[in-house]
Amino acid sequence: MTRAGFAALDDELKVLKSVDRPAIIKAIAEAREHGDLSENAEYHSAREKQSFIEGRIKELEALISLANVIDPSSLSGAIKFGATVTIVDEDTDEEKTYQIVGEPEADLEKGLLNIKSPIASALIGKEEGDSIEVRTPGGERSYEVLTIKYV
Repeated sequence: MTRAGFAALDDELKVLKSVDRPAIIKAIAEAREHGDLSENAEYHSAREKQSFIEGRIKELEALISLANVIDPSSLSGAIKFGATVTIVDEDTDEEKTYQIVGEPEADLEKGLLNIKSPIASALIGKEEGDSIEVRTPGGERSYEVLTIKYV
């Protein structure tokens, strides 16, 4: 994972532990004070939220403990993990820029492409000027690699 992806997960974990967890514990305590728990919707809602928070904390702790943080700025050459790649659709001339990142930090809307995605898989090992063929839900697409940067 990239340093930015690691920092984002670490920040989320800190917020869950220091803000969200204490808030939900307080909400559960307040809901208990309202009496009969079997028909207490606030209590059941708070317990459900607590379960989600605890599950996410465990998930983030596991991801962080197994993370291999890579600094893309120390890399160069052909496309590999961490590369920021600008490609152009050879049919529509539409340009797109993606950074190839690990699965936990992938967010297509932010231009963070999961390394396991079909486009990223096709890009790995390619150089500027190379063409790739990618099978998408909309059919076969052809792209040309315009630029490769390691930031």
